[in-house]
Amino acid sequence: MIDGPRLQPAAGGAPRQLVVFLHGYGADGNDLIEIGRAWQQLLPHAAFVSPHAPEPCGQAPMGRQWFELTFRDPEERWRGVNAAAPGLDGFLDAELARHRLPPAALALVGFSQGTMMALHVGLRRASAPAAIIGYSGLFVLPSGSAPDAVARDIRARPPILLVHGAEDDLIPAQALFMSAQALASLGLAVEWHLSQGVGHGIDGEGLRHGGEFLARCLAAAA
Repeated sequence: MIDGPRLQPAAGGAPRQLVVFLHGYGADGNDLIEIGRAWQQLLPHAAFVSPHAPEPCGQAPMGRQWFELTFRDPEERWRGVNAAAPGLDGFLDAELARHRLPPAALALVGFSQGTMMALHVGLRRASAPAAIIGYSGLFVLPSGSAPDAVARDIRARPPILLVHGAEDDLIPAQALFMSAQALASLGLAVEWHLSQGVGHGIDGEGLRHGGEFLARCLAAAA
């Protein structure tokens, strides 16, 4: 059972929305939960949760991973997102049930490996989340496959925002454009923002774009 730090709605009372942060490889849930504090003014009725990934990280013993990354096997990301998906999907269902919220009140926000998970799981849920934001990550496909290889798997079509640092040397910015193109070819509405001078991280402008995007999408889904 995965779990992690939480923030209750700034406005008090029962939450009307649920924002779930999915951290990157080698981090844990504490890495992203403070973004929730930054967004509380925009989303005063949202609860935030940032679960720790289920596995200890082989390359960072104090951190966690959604799946192993060796960068030696072109299929490891595809196998990884599929193996980790059921546990995350169950967590999302349990959190929604705990707050007595409908599936449309959910938003997913991923960073790096967490973006891979957010897109993989969010697009395969029976009911679409209100929004998905992916920072510094990519849309995982089977190695060497075109997007239509997963077309039958896509069950949900929420609005998506992709944000990437132009100077990212871990997941190059080209991943932003390739992912946006692949998602659009599957009929998904994708917005994107390239943060100039930013590496593998999130700057203030990227946070602003994300918060405003979530506020807009969650209001539309209410």
